Amino acid sequence: MIEILSSTDLASIQDIGRDNYLRYGVGTAGAMDQIALMAGNIFLKNPENVAAIEIPIFPFQVKFLEDIVFSLTGADTNAEIDGESIPPYWVRRARKNQLLTLSAPRYGARAYLGLAGGIDVPIVLGSRSTHLRGEFGGYQGRTLRQGDVLRPMASGHLDTNDPMIMDVGFGAEPPQYALPLGDAAFPTKTFVRVLPAAEYDSYEEDSINSFWSTDWKITGQSDRYGYRLAGEAMIPKQVMELRSHGIVPGVIQVPHNGQPIIQLRDAQPSGGYPKFGTVIEADLWRLGQARPGTQLRFLKVSYEEALQASHAVRNYLHKLRHLSELYGLSLLRS
Repeated sequence: MIEILSSTDLASIQDIGRDNYLRYGVGTAGAMDQIALMAGNIFLKNPENVAAIEIPIFPFQVKFLEDIVFSLTGADTNAEIDGESIPPYWVRRARKNQLLTLSAPRYGARAYLGLAGGIDVPIVLGSRSTHLRGEFGGYQGRTLRQGDVLRPMASGHLDTNDPMIMDVGFGAEPPQYALPLGDAAFPTKTFVRVLPAAEYDSYEEDSINSFWSTDWKITGQSDRYGYRLAGEAMIPKQVMELRSHGIVPGVIQVPHNGQPIIQLRDAQPSGGYPKFGTVIEADLWRLGQARPGTQLRFLKVSYEEALQASHAVRNYLHKLRHLSELYGLSLLRS
């Protein structure tokens, strides 16, 4: 068990999400950085879709109420357990009464704290994710508060008595290094790949060119529902009035003010704004680790290139599984 010591009200329980209910008007919810969530579960030998804590505000602190194996992925948060540093993308054991502290990230926006066996909260509509707008799922349908106590579903498959796991642990290369994207000359920018969408050709040529060639700032009005961008206004060839239509995380819509909105994990499943493009699924995690104020640069890709990007993500996760298995074998042989 762990106890939440921080007073922040933005941390929440998330898993992969509930994609099968969009037809009923229920948004997906789920982890903003699904690679981080799955990586933590791979380290813990959990099923890859079990729930973890998504942490977007720092500092954040928890107390371990029992000996337990945990993983820490996502943002590089200068993490410490009783003053001992923990690298990003790491798994190890905590002892009863130890404190885990996550400070302001050196990289990224959201950290993920996983427990061996997963976090024990009810399944609602096929998922343990917190649906913030609907106030269901997760822990009592809300964000976490100071004093909340969370229990693991099981002890997991790692040997919790092994001293190497308990005192050292192991980890892997974070995806921002394993899956680089963009121009090394602009390390502070986040690059994401985009497929043109239904109303792409309905905009002035200058606006289309500007979309690809200039930076877009993530504004402070951004959250899990969507990232509102600031840049040169996009101008349609003529006024468009559309009926509401289905949308999914990653869709880039353009409201009347010409400033794009990228729909994200908590977005409603329908909307009437024109759809200019869609951030490919393989790059949604990059948005999940982009903070307000970040400069985005969009890269136009084909459907085939989007599939190749998905293959690269799957290969990265496959390598993590292989590493985890090798580590388990080395323990058996030692």
